[in-house]
Amino acid sequence: QSQNWIGGTTLADAVYIPPVHTELSALMSDLEFFLHNSEIKVPHLVKIAIAHYQFETIHPFLDGNGRIGRLLITLYLVSSGILDKPLLYLSDYFEKNKTLYYDNLTFVRTKNDLGQWIKFFLTGVIQTAENAVETLKKITNLKASIEMERILIMGKRSKLGLEFLHRLFKKPVVTIKDVQSMTGLSPKAANDLVRVFVEQKILVETTGYQRNRVFVFNEYMRMFR
Repeated sequence: QSQNWIGGTTLADAVYIPPVHTELSALMSDLEFFLHNSEIKVPHLVKIAIAHYQFETIHPFLDGNGRIGRLLITLYLVSSGILDKPLLYLSDYFEKNKTLYYDNLTFVRTKNDLGQWIKFFLTGVIQTAENAVETLKKITNLKASIEMERILIMGKRSKLGLEFLHRLFKKPVVTIKDVQSMTGLSPKAANDLVRVFVEQKILVETTGYQRNRVFVFNEYMRMFR
């Protein structure tokens, strides 16, 4: 229950001072009502663009407002049926365009320019969705390539290798114990399977240790860097 601010070192030189904490309950209630009010006939993407601006302007917490505000976007799109799964995250777009992000939020407050903020937000949705589609294509191609060129040549291990590969797309960083849990193999068999995956350059050991080793599916992980 203390006043927060954005920018500067004190309230005196702050770039932006959010509403006083005694108003937060009413403001957050208004925001919740806005999000769930079906009588407000605006597209869901426009609605969450406005709601994100409102949340960041209310700035209810001393820390974590940005993360929660970005998460709010994804959760709203899932709850409203726009997304089947929480796969659209605008964090990277906001980070790469940080100055524009803050400028456009500020222009709504200082110039009442909500339209420019919505354009910026929707551009981010388009770019993020296009990037996600492109990444999915790369993942699909990588999976097919590894299956054909590195798994099917494993002979008797091919079936187990395919099953393990598919699990690596869900958990790309593993230990031997993880492999045992994922496959039901004994420690020796799990070590043997991982050794083959290292030989085929599917997994890379990252610690250099003899014990407690950690293996990474690097080709897959690089797609998200």
